Amino acid sequence: MSSAFVYAAVRTPFGRFGGALAGVRPDDLAATAVTGLLAQVPGLDPAAVGDVVWGCANQAGEDNRNVGRMAVLLAGLPVSVPAVTVNRLCGSSLDAAIAGSRTIESGDADVVLTGGVESMSRAPWVLPKPDRAYPAGNLTAVSTTLGWRLVNDRMPAEWTVALGEANELLAERFAIPRERQDEFAARSHRLADAAWDAGFYDDLVVPVDGVDLARDEGIRPGSTPERLAGLKPSFRPDGTITPGNASPLNDGASAVLLGSEAAVATIGRDPIARIAGRGVSAIEPQWFGYAPVEAADRALARAGIGWGDVAAVELNEAFAVQSLACVDAWAQQGLDPEVVNTKGGALAIGHPLGASGGRVIGTLAARLRESGERWGVAAICIGVGQALAVVLENQEAAT
Repeated sequence: MSSAFVYAAVRTPFGRFGGALAGVRPDDLAATAVTGLLAQVPGLDPAAVGDVVWGCANQAGEDNRNVGRMAVLLAGLPVSVPAVTVNRLCGSSLDAAIAGSRTIESGDADVVLTGGVESMSRAPWVLPKPDRAYPAGNLTAVSTTLGWRLVNDRMPAEWTVALGEANELLAERFAIPRERQDEFAARSHRLADAAWDAGFYDDLVVPVDGVDLARDEGIRPGSTPERLAGLKPSFRPDGTITPGNASPLNDGASAVLLGSEAAVATIGRDPIARIAGRGVSAIEPQWFGYAPVEAADRALARAGIGWGDVAAVELNEAFAVQSLACVDAWAQQGLDPEVVNTKGGALAIGHPLGASGGRVIGTLAARLRESGERWGVAAICIGVGQALAVVLENQEAAT
């Protein structure tokens, strides 16, 4: 079996809900990421892409009907390039990369383009069909932007609490106070701003045609724990979670090019990192924020390393509290918390659901390349109680 390698990764800037990217269709955002990725590898004939695996969490509006295939067609790739869209909610584009890596390892393709997209601004309202014809009463339109909707009555109530309430439960379970959450969130904004200023994201982020957005729209350079402390709780009157320490609603797309070792000649450049381990885990739905702990542990075990070997972690910051709960658990096994999200995280950069997995794996590969260190972990929590993780090995450090 061939190993699977990361050859290139890009993303669009992430826009705020209703912000600069709100006027751009998700299939056009996806096509932007595809063309931006291919521009990184000009020696690759697009016809050589064996498959496209794309992630999207919503798929209820303009992202319907296999948005991955739509992106391929809109980006002008040959019609012979196939594509599939996968949905594991927040983990969709990381799942796409995992599926693509398995395709390469099995020998079914040498080059696989993966990624994901989400336009939370353009997510539609939906109306359920009535149980009988010609109902006399009113129907309520349901937002598809985020979270549970049209819930099956057979689901236990504790499983279907709002995402924010689920994380208030995490704060109680692990005794993580509001102050720690606000400090973590302010750190995310500070590090994201510094990374942009230092040029780290210059080669990772591609512009969207017709949109004046040069960097992630949600970053607040002036965020401090003291300022965030002034925000009101969002889910409980006396709660700990606020708009400042929870990830916002966002729009954006990401793309990652994977290939076999033999694909060097086809792609025209050396790989950046090897996918050395993968992990998936599941837990009771209300504890979804803690699920990355087990997923990452499994990925590390499959890579044959431990937390003491890890030099970089990209953990998607859905909420500050769930990120802290995961980091605290890994720290007990030897992880240095200071290596987590050193270029900022989703609390500042944003979390367009289907695009976030591609962002964390692309950022991780770039961090390892910048530092020269060998091992890194990308992980993401997923609504309804799941998580994914991938271990990357920096190829320069490995050789």
